[in-house]
Amino acid sequence: MRLQELIDGTIIETGGFGIFTNPEKLELLRQLAQKNGLIILTDSDRAGFRIRNYIRSAMPDVSKLINVYIPDVFGKERRKTLPSREGKLGVEGISVELLRKAFEKAGVMGDSKPAKSADELITKADLYLLGLSGTDEAAVKRSALLKKLSLPSRLTAKGLLPVLNSLYTREEFYQLMEQFQ
Repeated sequence: MRLQELIDGTIIETGGFGIFTNPEKLELLRQLAQKNGLIILTDSDRAGFRIRNYIRSAMPDVSKLINVYIPDVFGKERRKTLPSREGKLGVEGISVELLRKAFEKAGVMGDSKPAKSADELITKADLYLLGLSGTDEAAVKRSALLKKLSLPSRLTAKGLLPVLNSLYTREEFYQLMEQFQ
């Protein structure tokens, strides 16, 4: 219901881990992704990332996917008697305003921007050069960056790259990293 306040589009619930045993729903997601593109929004806990990665791996054309990440917000959802295993609020538990910001960060809402040129894109090599992947300290450095950017703590270097490219140009990201260090 919170999503319906924000977007005008088809919302398909995965049913949590039910997506793993529902080939018809997965095929529907493939068809929708191929025709219109697909926005993936899951909780920011381990289960949410497992579902997100499963859907992503099942898509023939990942260029048609947009990942929207909610920030790690700790607490207990009103509808539940206990907090989740990781203590994080899910999509249903966060405010509409935080959802709006997550969609805006992913470039889904607000002013549309022209596509970036190849020299404006952040690459795997950039992440390595900045110590965010492939080094002994990478996980610690990446974790600190994720916290500063209000992104989920479980975001891997591979998952971080498309998120960064949706938020920043290469130059903007290097400027951000200079401030961060």
